[in-house]
Amino acid sequence: MVSPGDEIVTNNFFNVRLRRDVVRCARAQANHAPCGTRACMQSQEKPLPSTSRAYLYLGTLIAGYIGIYLCRKNLAVAVPALQKAWSLSKEQVGIVGSVSTVTYAAGKFLFGPITDRVGGRTALIGSMGLVALFGALGGLAPSLTVLTVVYSVNRLCGAASWGAMLKQVPEWFKPEKLPFTCGLLSLSYVFGGAVAVSFAGVIARLTHDSWPTVLACPSIVLAVLAIAASSILPRQTKAAPAPGMPNPKDGFRFSRYLELMTERKFLVVAALSFTLTLLRETFNFWTVDFIRTEGGAQVSSSVAAFMSTPFDLCGAVGIVLMGWIFGRLQPAARQRLLVVVLVLLAALLAVLPTLFHFGLWVLATGVGLIGFLVYGPYSLLAGVLSVEVRGKEFAATVSGLVDGTGYIAGFLSGMFFGRVLMIGGYRLGFHVMAGLTILSALLCCFLYGKPPPVNAEPELRETAETL
Repeated sequence: MVSPGDEIVTNNFFNVRLRRDVVRCARAQANHAPCGTRACMQSQEKPLPSTSRAYLYLGTLIAGYIGIYLCRKNLAVAVPALQKAWSLSKEQVGIVGSVSTVTYAAGKFLFGPITDRVGGRTALIGSMGLVALFGALGGLAPSLTVLTVVYSVNRLCGAASWGAMLKQVPEWFKPEKLPFTCGLLSLSYVFGGAVAVSFAGVIARLTHDSWPTVLACPSIVLAVLAIAASSILPRQTKAAPAPGMPNPKDGFRFSRYLELMTERKFLVVAALSFTLTLLRETFNFWTVDFIRTEGGAQVSSSVAAFMSTPFDLCGAVGIVLMGWIFGRLQPAARQRLLVVVLVLLAALLAVLPTLFHFGLWVLATGVGLIGFLVYGPYSLLAGVLSVEVRGKEFAATVSGLVDGTGYIAGFLSGMFFGRVLMIGGYRLGFHVMAGLTILSALLCCFLYGKPPPVNAEPELRETAETL
């Protein structure tokens, strides 16, 4: 039996909660963002697939993205045979990589809004099919110019795939599971490169370094994966956007981009994408040379390459663990976690050159810890944080802009860090990277705004007048 006093306390609790939800909903509508209140979430909820089926869908996406990497990273294995067959210099072959990287970054900006309009499933299957087509055509290229065009179109079509995958994941998992599932999705690009290079290497060995076969054969695998994806992935059901959210089909206006440029969270995520991608790509590109140079004559190139592998291996662990923890924290705790992780990363980068004094295994451990600390925050940017900016309705657009910003940084990383090395060597280089990481930590302090007050009578009156 409930006493009158308990009933009063219960009613007061729900009244406070209702007032808080009204305030949050009104603020979200003013900012064109999902409010996340229980009432609004329940009104927007759709039946989710079973856990086993949801993870089947997620596994299909991961396999599909690895398949796209099969038609992307195979060029690196074909380069020596291309140089020999066409008498090319390294600089000439490098043109293919540079031009294709620019087109890939452009595709990130271009295909986001298209994906939000046509749907993630359609965009992904279309991307996989076109990448398979142009991957196969690469094996028929008669000259370097034609290969550059075909491979660049290949990369352009592949640029749509990440946003298309991210668009679908929120349809299958609860919001609190989204960081973890986006982390699992991110493993596709961590392992995709390694699987693609290994697979192309097997083809090269079996065909005696036939570059047309190395370029064309992975397309068969991708075509099969595209057919499988079309039969496994569910068709996206049409649903009304969340309260306060614009309709994606009405969003093909330049003003939508201008609105994003005024949103603090989007700007912070994009800036973090620039700084952390610059950091990740710089470390990826220069680690082997750093170990080889600082290690002296006793460290060969093969040993240096082996010592650099913990960066990606531990990075994969960092992605999964960060996603698992991130989904269990409130916004303020998430913000503090990112700041602490990046501060620890900055400290480790600053002392990395001194680890040579303690032996190569200690150095390899330091490299692994850096990968662990870098990949976790990095994987959130074009993943769950992009979904949070404007909800799943504009997930592909936001992630495309965020990812594209990161690729601009990746394009600049080689020249920027090379200049730093010419001035002060690797010691100065890693100090600069540590400073860049501190800047990223400061940016994280502005990622989430202050929560709305529970007792906010003036705002309630303003909300009532608006309604």
